[in-house]
Amino acid sequence: MIRALLFFVVVAALAIGAVWIADRPGDIAITWLGYQIETSVMVGVAALAFLVAATVLVWSILIGVYRAPSAFSAFRSNRRTNRGYRAVSRGIIAIGAGDAPAARRFANEARRLMPNEPLALLLKAQTAQLAGDGTEAERTFRTMAKRHDTKLLGLHGLFVEAQRRDDAAAARALAEEAVKAEPTLAWAAEAVLQYRCAEGDWSGALAALDSNRHHGLVAKEAYKRQRAVLLIGRALSGATDRETAKGLTLEALKLSPGLVPAAALAGRLLAEGGQARKANRVIEKAWALNPHPDLAEVYTGVRPSESSRDRLARIRTLARLSPNHPETALAVARAALDAQEFGLVRESLAPLLGNPTQRVAALMAELEERESGDIGRSREWMARALSAQRDPAWTADGLVSNAWMPVSPVTGRLDAFEWRIPVADLAPRGPIIEHDRTRTPPPAAMTAAPIASPSREAEAAHPSTPPQTTAGDSHPSVSEPDTMPPPAASLAPGSQDQSAAKSGDGAVEPIIPLVHAPDDPGPEPETESGREPEAEEATEKRRSAWSLFR
Repeated sequence: MIRALLFFVVVAALAIGAVWIADRPGDIAITWLGYQIETSVMVGVAALAFLVAATVLVWSILIGVYRAPSAFSAFRSNRRTNRGYRAVSRGIIAIGAGDAPAARRFANEARRLMPNEPLALLLKAQTAQLAGDGTEAERTFRTMAKRHDTKLLGLHGLFVEAQRRDDAAAARALAEEAVKAEPTLAWAAEAVLQYRCAEGDWSGALAALDSNRHHGLVAKEAYKRQRAVLLIGRALSGATDRETAKGLTLEALKLSPGLVPAAALAGRLLAEGGQARKANRVIEKAWALNPHPDLAEVYTGVRPSESSRDRLARIRTLARLSPNHPETALAVARAALDAQEFGLVRESLAPLLGNPTQRVAALMAELEERESGDIGRSREWMARALSAQRDPAWTADGLVSNAWMPVSPVTGRLDAFEWRIPVADLAPRGPIIEHDRTRTPPPAAMTAAPIASPSREAEAAHPSTPPQTTAGDSHPSVSEPDTMPPPAASLAPGSQDQSAAKSGDGAVEPIIPLVHAPDDPGPEPETESGREPEAEEATEKRRSAWSLFR
């Protein structure tokens, strides 16, 4: 709109000028070299305009002739460049499709048309990687690393190739060089931090973490957590004295109050330095945020000379900080068992007996043995412990460790350990239901191996004691193979109204299977009179199971 308006303004100005000249007639006389030219003003102006136009035309022709060679060269160069970019585009598409021959063909064409183009070098390197030619890829990346415009890309490619051939020293050197060239490079900064942590260079790792925070590569909360982990790693390395380690641990606690290893180490160091009250306060603060068995262990060891009942009283004080947590119940049960407060043990473990873990089952086995000397029931609980769900443990990258570590020994990743149930034991476990002995046994692939009942030894040792079994165990305590539980349809609401289906031997299949109480072994099912050698061998294994847990 504005351009059209300007056009009309210019045309109007020219028209007004022409009218103004036409309204004021006059003559123009030119005398030059003996010639005299006389004409009107309008003709003179037209002749002048024609002369200017002719001069411009001739000048343009001369300039075009002068620039023709360079223009022709630029035309050919642009055509080659367009063909080269088209080859790069098709080569990238071929790499994405996994077509190595086509990618190699387009890479060679792009390299021929644009020998100094960074994209052509990148296409060549990626084609070599797709074809599995690491030597060619590394050679191309080295060429890129020597150029100023592609240095970072070349270093990244060399870093990836070094990782592929498991050359940690070369990978770390390349990451360090990339960080020096560009500190804000995220992959290089993270790699430097990881390699320094894996090699135990805690001071260097702290410097790298501070640099990452300064350049905005890590969030504030993540920075605090990672710095606390690095401080604990430095304190645990043994390269510092006790006072320095204590200072590092307390600083880590300020950064991350819920970090269990920091609180446990601080409590241990404070207790060893004679600061029992401060150690108790540190453990209590951490327990309120994150109850953990490591904290309970340190808390009970702060005053090693106190009696079992005094230790129980302190544990009950600790338990009030987080009363509904399973670790609280386990800590109180352990202290009560040492103090021979057996009723408190049962009261503490009662909420956990619906689906007991290995620690819960082991405590119940020890309780049965120490409270009443019932070896049979103790062995039943130990049998359940062998097949019960595992308790949480320190896990990182598929590795289960008894102790926390600041970095993963598998990958070198910082703060990799998590307190959780190992992945292999995350299968859902439902309530323990009594097996139906009247149904057809399942195929061999779904049938558990026969396990002898540990209660038979108790029956042999005490003939007057009736045989016992634990229905909550995941393996039935009989010498015959397991059978499949009743179908899920039998547990649906309203199934009580259905007529009972009779099996071939006349027994009536129960509509709702019986569920034993977790701490009630219940009656022993009928067993065969003879015992097979496999059952005796399994009995011997269970006989030594209690010693393993103790």
